[in-house]
Amino acid sequence: MVDEDDFNADDDALTEAGHEGGRPRLRKTADAFRTISEVADELHVPQHVLRFWETKFPQVRPLKRGGGRRYYRPEDVALLRRVADLLYTQGYTIKGVQRLLREGGGSFHDNIPPAPAEERLAAEAERQAQIPDEPAAPRKPAPPPAPELPMPGLQAETAPEPAAAPAAPRRQPQPELRHKAEAEIDRLRALLGETLSALEELRRLLD
Repeated sequence: MVDEDDFNADDDALTEAGHEGGRPRLRKTADAFRTISEVADELHVPQHVLRFWETKFPQVRPLKRGGGRRYYRPEDVALLRRVADLLYTQGYTIKGVQRLLREGGGSFHDNIPPAPAEERLAAEAERQAQIPDEPAAPRKPAPPPAPELPMPGLQAETAPEPAAAPAAPRRQPQPELRHKAEAEIDRLRALLGETLSALEELRRLLD
C-alpha cells in the first residue's frame, strides 16, 4: 500500500535540468512518481496498452487519484519495462510472461532467455489480435446535402404533373331556385341604381 505522504514527497521531487527558450525545464528525479503519459512515452507504448497490462499483471499497482489519474511508482515502471521487453523483444506471450512472474515469486529473474520458436509464433499471432483501443469519439451526423441549383441556360427537369381528375357533372338548378335567384338579382340591381342616384345627388350638392 502506497502512503499518500510518500506520493506527495516523490511528486514534488523535481530538479532543474536547464533552460530552453528562456523557461526553466524541470526533470523528475529517479524515485519520483510518473504519470501514465510519461510512462507511455518512456516505454513507447500507447496508454491504453498500459491500462490493459494492469488487468493482466496485478503486480503493477499505480496509485490512482481523483478522476482516474494514475501515478506509477519506480518499481511499476521497472516492471512494465521488463514486460515490454519480454513481449516485444524476447518473443513471449502474455501467458508466458505471467508464468515467468509466478516462477520468480512476483518478479523477473535477471537472465531470462528468449522464448522458444513455438512461443514466438504464438506471440506473433497474439500481437496481431486487437488490444482494446481507446473509445472513439462519437461522430457528428453528416449535414444534409445542399439543394442543387439550376445551371444557367439549362432547363430543370420537372416531374410530370399527375392527370387531373375528371370534373363532376354540374347539376342543373331547379326552377324554383332559379326564379328566386333572378328575383334577388333584380332587387340588388334596383338597390344599386338607387345608391348611384343618391351618390350623384350628393356630388351635385358638393359641387
